[in-house]
Amino acid sequence: MIQPVIVLAVLGLVIGSFLNVCMVRLPEHRNIWRPGSSCPACGALIGWRDNIPVLSYLALRGRCRACRARISWRYPLVEMVTSFLFVLTYLRFGWSTELPVALVLMSALIVVTGIDLTHQIIPDVVTLPGIVVGFLANLLSHRVGWAESLLGILVGGGTLFVIIHASNGGMGGGDMKLEAMLGAFLGWKIALMSLLIAALAGGAIAVVLLALKIRGRKDPVPFGPFLALGGTVGLFWGERLLAWYLGGFHS
Repeated sequence: MIQPVIVLAVLGLVIGSFLNVCMVRLPEHRNIWRPGSSCPACGALIGWRDNIPVLSYLALRGRCRACRARISWRYPLVEMVTSFLFVLTYLRFGWSTELPVALVLMSALIVVTGIDLTHQIIPDVVTLPGIVVGFLANLLSHRVGWAESLLGILVGGGTLFVIIHASNGGMGGGDMKLEAMLGAFLGWKIALMSLLIAALAGGAIAVVLLALKIRGRKDPVPFGPFLALGGTVGLFWGERLLAWYLGGFHS
């Protein structure tokens, strides 16, 4: 048990480092592979010894080796969160055909969350390929039937499409495509449950932000992170929650 957990923890740190690159470059429409990582303040290339997840940040005390500019705490945070979620995913699915599919979904949701919180956009370059990957993954692994996955795309994206038009643009097209991606991976039932969880969590946070006067009534609150939260809950415990919810109607 210990050895696979260590492997997934280290893998999560490495993937988390790459996800940081995606969060910075995708909104700017830059290549995520080239050039190599560099300091955003002075442009100095970052060597391998300064690019070790978490450890390099601690060794450098959160500063660039060349110019001593501060390095955002977001970088080690994303790496640690990704590592934690990778371990949690392994503990949920074990060494199964579901594990790589779940890890891909988790990685996409982490990127979406980081970008939406920073830029209030959800890049199509993540969600549109994600829809295809989710459908094909289920087609090959049979975790979710192909018909349910296809319905998930249509029902998930369609539900957000209706909400967007009913709310006169209260949400964006990025949210719609993200929900369609969740439908492709999770199927339509779990996708709708994930949307309900996202709405409840988003509403609760919005109330708290308004009460604390951190946000005004007209200030936008990114919905992508809440969809990502709902998708994560749906991935790990969706079937159990759905059975519990439906069981309440038969009691």
